Amino acid sequence: MYPLIRQLLFLLPAELSHELTFKGLDYASQLRLLSLFVPKPRRQKCQVMGLEFDNPVGLAAGLDKNGEHIRALSDVGFGFIEVGTVTPRAQLGNPQPRMFRLTRSDALINRMGFNNHGVDALVKNVQACDYQGVLGINIGKNKDTPLEGALDDYLICMKKVYSLASYITINISSPNTPGLRELQSKSYLMELLTGLKAKQLELLQATGKNTPLVLKVAPDLNEEEVQNMASAVLESGMDGLITTNTSVDKSLVAGEKYADEQGGLSGKPIFDGSLKVQQQFHRLLKDKVPIIAAGGIDSAERAQQRLDHGASLVQLYTGFIYQGPGLIAEIADQLAG
Repeated sequence: MYPLIRQLLFLLPAELSHELTFKGLDYASQLRLLSLFVPKPRRQKCQVMGLEFDNPVGLAAGLDKNGEHIRALSDVGFGFIEVGTVTPRAQLGNPQPRMFRLTRSDALINRMGFNNHGVDALVKNVQACDYQGVLGINIGKNKDTPLEGALDDYLICMKKVYSLASYITINISSPNTPGLRELQSKSYLMELLTGLKAKQLELLQATGKNTPLVLKVAPDLNEEEVQNMASAVLESGMDGLITTNTSVDKSLVAGEKYADEQGGLSGKPIFDGSLKVQQQFHRLLKDKVPIIAAGGIDSAERAQQRLDHGASLVQLYTGFIYQGPGLIAEIADQLAG
């Protein structure tokens, strides 16, 4: 059924079809209908960062920015769910249109710009949900916060979501907030990570709960940048790494309609670059820091390839949009053997 549904949804503007899809998923979840249409993945318990996952196939941040659809996403079979990116204050993001489908390449370009209702709204949504699985919460800085004040924005979000999150992802790799990727550079990164780890220790002592911190990186890093970031990850004691966010390399989709649009490229074309960065980090981190793979994963074979090169878990985003919910069970079942 999904190819037909997708064909109809793709006739609509991307953000409208996203909204309608989630309304349908929420409604079907409330009526307990999703199990009739979506294959349930085989349980494949795995432990990463001290957390137990039902299966290694998760949802990447970006689809449910405000934590409004966690129950429905759980019902389609994800082994873990990451919501956000959320910022201290609500912001509208960039002007529409800001999401573009490149259907010949099974890809998307988005320049959403961290549009979200703010961290307090997300906290209320998570508190109202009875989801018991692994929940990642992805945090960022507001667009108008200068880089020198970025740590304060991340600390505000971290403190508010700490008790609710299974893990917290530090997003410094989106290309859609001006200057954000500069936080990946030597001049900012170590200060940011050490500040966050200090707050993590403080919150651990106050609450008795250890919430792992995960760093999400870009696929467009050169070898020197990877080396610098890997050193910072090890020295600061980060608990995990997500490789990778979206790419700014539009040569990967040259000739496609919308290929010249500004924003981050996701989907099949970025798989190789994302894998290369993952391999570089894995060689440097030497299994001391677990890796979550994201970027261009749209089949069981590609998921297995990422695990073969050092990842412990995988996340879907664009592949989920193009292939549908059945992709979750397809990947999880094959990885389970």
